[in-house]
Amino acid sequence: MTDPNRNEPSGLGNHPSPTPDLWAKPAPEKGVNETNASAAKAPGWERDVLEKLVFSTLAEQRSARRWRVFTRLAWLVFLVGIAWVLLARDAAAPSKSTPHTAVVDVKGEIAAGAEASAEFVVAAMRSAFEDSGSQAVVLLINSPGGSPVQAGIINDEIIRLKAKYNKPVYAVVEETCASAAYYIAAGADQIFVDKASIVGSIGVLMDGFGFTGTMEKLGVERRLLTAGENKGFLDPFSPQTEKQRAYAQAMLDQIHQQFIHVVQEGRGDRLKTSADTFSGLFWTGQQAVEMGLADHLGNLDYVAREVVKAEEIIDYTRRDNVAERLVKKFGASVGETAMKAIGRSMPAVR
Repeated sequence: MTDPNRNEPSGLGNHPSPTPDLWAKPAPEKGVNETNASAAKAPGWERDVLEKLVFSTLAEQRSARRWRVFTRLAWLVFLVGIAWVLLARDAAAPSKSTPHTAVVDVKGEIAAGAEASAEFVVAAMRSAFEDSGSQAVVLLINSPGGSPVQAGIINDEIIRLKAKYNKPVYAVVEETCASAAYYIAAGADQIFVDKASIVGSIGVLMDGFGFTGTMEKLGVERRLLTAGENKGFLDPFSPQTEKQRAYAQAMLDQIHQQFIHVVQEGRGDRLKTSADTFSGLFWTGQQAVEMGLADHLGNLDYVAREVVKAEEIIDYTRRDNVAERLVKKFGASVGETAMKAIGRSMPAVR
C-alpha cells in the first residue's frame, strides 16, 4: 500500500514536471519592480528628464561656440602672419629715397595684356624715373620678341623719360633679346649682354596657314560672304591673290624700315652695319658686341656696382596681383580666344 503522506522523489511521480518555456522573459526581481514602479510614480520626473535634455543641448552649443572661436582665431593668426611677413619684407628692402639702381623686367612675350606689355613696362619705368633715389634705370631683358606696336610705345617712352629726368637707361640682356625685345633695348644708352646671350633678329614676319588645296581634295566648300573686295584678306580657307600678297609684303617692309630706323638712331656710330645686320639673323652676345649691336659684357650686379655706382637694387616691375590673375584666367575666355585668333594674323617683330 502506498502511504499518502510519503513524498515521492523528483521525476518518479505519475505527472512529470512541465517543460520550461525558452521564450518566456525572466521574471524581474521583486526589488527592481518595486523601484521602477516607485520611480514612475515619483512626482517631478518629467522635469528631471527635461533638465537633462536642456543641459545636453547647452553643452553641445558651448562646444560648437568654442570651435567657431578657435576657427576664427586660427584665421586671424594666419592673416596676421601673412601681414607680418609682408611688412618684414618691406622693412628689409632698401628705402627708395636712398641711392639705388632701379630695375624693370622685360620678360616673356611682348604683347598687350602680357607682363611685358607697354602698359606695365611704361608704368614701371615712370615710377623708377620719378623716384629721387634712383640713379639709373636698368631694363632687365629676357624676351624672344612680340608686337612691334608694344615695343614702339616702350621705346618712345624711354627716349622721352631720359630727356625729362636726365637719368641714364641701361639694357641688361639675360638669355634672349630678339626682335621686339631688341627694338626696346635700342633705346637704352648702353646694352650689356652675356657672351652666350641671343641678340638681334631685326626683322618682321606675318605667319598663317592656307587650307584651300586640302579642302578641294576633301570636297569641302568654303562659303564666305563679304562686303568689300579685300574683307576676306588673310582668310586661311580662301586663296590668296597676288595683289593681296604684294599688299601684305609692302606693309611688312614698312614696319621693317621703322625697326631699322629705331636701331640706327639708338646705336648711332657704334653700329657696324653689314648685309646681314637687318636680315633677321641673330647672334651670340659676344658677336653682338663685335658688331656694335651691344656695348659690353656684363650682368645686372656688374652694372649696378661698376657702372651706376649704386649697389642697392630695387625692382619696380609692375606685375598682376592675385585678383587680376584670377580674372584673366577665368574671365572673358571667349573674348580672349577671339583676340588670339585675330592676333595670329597681325604682324610680329620676331
